[in-house]
Amino acid sequence: MQTVKIPVSIDPFRAASSSLRYNGIVPGKLNKRLNELCAGDCSDVVVSLECGVDLQGIVYLRGKAVTELTLLCQRCMTQYTTEVTVEFCFSPCKNETEIDELPDAYDPIECNDIGEVRLHQLIEDELIVAMPIIPVHEDSDCSLGSKDIVVGEIDPAHEERPNPFAVLQKLKSK
Repeated sequence: MQTVKIPVSIDPFRAASSSLRYNGIVPGKLNKRLNELCAGDCSDVVVSLECGVDLQGIVYLRGKAVTELTLLCQRCMTQYTTEVTVEFCFSPCKNETEIDELPDAYDPIECNDIGEVRLHQLIEDELIVAMPIIPVHEDSDCSLGSKDIVVGEIDPAHEERPNPFAVLQKLKSK
């Protein structure tokens, strides 16, 4: 199969009416915001995207994006590579009413002034959200993984504290 570049933007309504499918890549160098968050450049993003209309007449963009990111382990401060995979299902909405009526299976997206959705930006946003908040190696791969610092122990007697609202309960029953 030939690797093609995913279009920068599409008209979701036209793409859905034609039941278009895209399988290709978004070059890693185009993901500027994602690259700023990584310790090195991210690899090309492999994307599969399906455009269609469901049984309720809702236009959707459903897909999956996979890339490898080089991150800095916050435990041992060395670089490591991890795979980030996101699955998404969006529906273009024109106003607040459409957003409120949208089923939970879909996330709303806005179209730009000419009625298109910027796919590259959408995919990059999803990958940024899926990044680990605190990047760390697996314990077995990290040089400091087995040396986690434990500061003190919690006394089991202190776990059961009196309910601060017990006084209010007494007042309520009077």
